[in-house]
This record gives sequence, C-alpha cells and structure tokens, in this order.
Amino acid sequence: MNVNRKSKGLQDIPTQVKDQDLINRRRLQIVDAAVKLFIDKGFHKTTTREIAREAGISTGLLYEYVSSKEDVLYLVCDAIHAEVEQAVAEAVSRVSGGRNVLAAMIREYFLVCDRMSDHILLVYQETTTLPPNWRKHVLENEVRFTGIFVKTLEELVRSGDLPRRRRRSLELIAHNITVLGHMWTFRRWYLARHYTIADYIKLQTDFILGRLTGKSSPQNTSRRNHESDK
Repeated sequence: MNVNRKSKGLQDIPTQVKDQDLINRRRLQIVDAAVKLFIDKGFHKTTTREIAREAGISTGLLYEYVSSKEDVLYLVCDAIHAEVEQAVAEAVSRVSGGRNVLAAMIREYFLVCDRMSDHILLVYQETTTLPPNWRKHVLENEVRFTGIFVKTLEELVRSGDLPRRRRRSLELIAHNITVLGHMWTFRRWYLARHYTIADYIKLQTDFILGRLTGKSSPQNTSRRNHESDK
C-alpha cells in the first residue's frame, strides 16, 4: 500500500527561487510566522510586512516566495496535508497485521491534528478567504486524503480483516475518521482538560474499530438491553 503526496497547488505558486529545498524551508518559515499572526490578529488585519518581520526576513525576500497573503494561507493548508500524508505513509510502511495498519494510521493522523491544531483551526476559519482556484485545491486535497482511508478500509475488507461493507459505507466511515481528528482541534478547549491525546486516540480508535467489526456497537448494545428488558 503506497501513500504518495501530490500537491498541484504548491507548484502553481510562482517563485523566483530555483532551489526547491530552499523554497520548502523558507515557505515553512513563512507559514509558521503567518499562523501565529493570523491567530493573534486575524487574517484580514495581518499585513505581509508583519509576516515578513515575524519570519525574520525582509518584505522583498518574502515576495520572492509568495505573491500575496492568500498564497501564504494556501501554504498553511498545504503544510497540513503534507504533514498528515507523510505521517500516515510512515505508519503504513512500518506496521503490518490487518487492523493494526488502520489503528496506526488513525494514531498518526490524530497526532498531527494535535501538533497542528492552530493551523487546522485557522484553515477552517479562513478557507472562504482563498481565491476559488486555491479553495478548489484545498477541497481536492481533503477528499484525496480521505480516499487514503477508504483504500485502506477496502483492502482490509478484501483481506477478510473487516466484515464486508458497501463502498459508500466505507467512504462515510473514512470521512468520520478525518472529522474525528479535527474534533480534537475544535473541542480541545474542553477535551484537553479531561483527556490526554493518547486517551483520545485509544477511545476513538476503539469506537471506530468497534463500529467496523460490529463489536461493542451502541446500536447492538441498545438492542440487547431492550431485549433483556422484555
């Protein structure tokens, strides 16, 4: 099972620099500075001059790597997808044994959501600010990443490690997994007071696998309790 990162949008952002490694390093530097400012001041009130100053570079140098604040916001989105896909790919490459692969993927994905909570929250708040072409790329990346979970679920069904389900059911489960990762970001103001990220990962993984295998299903439990009351 191979997970490959393909980011068309990143290649479309013009730059005057030829060294790709330097481009990647500098843009990550700009992203980290921008996220802090966007959260503190808001996207619209933050200037490119302030982003450059926070990143420790000149405004002129910043414009060698991006042409607008919208480009910077897209780079934030791309940084999230790159981090997530790399973490999931590494989990897939080092784990074997049926459902253990899915559990490892969920774990690494949730850990990235924890590390990049500010980035994810910012993207949800400001995605509508992006130009239509950038917004389209962001949504395509979201769907493509969810497709990685769909593919894994399908392979586990084919191997017999999970009960047979229709593809549309697997797709919905994959979307549930991605949203549960983001829930840690949205509700961390409450969840982090009551659960560690390790607790959250275990409970949610148990819930997901329980639903997939039919074990400890709330619906089944409710039905059994109802029948026992008769």
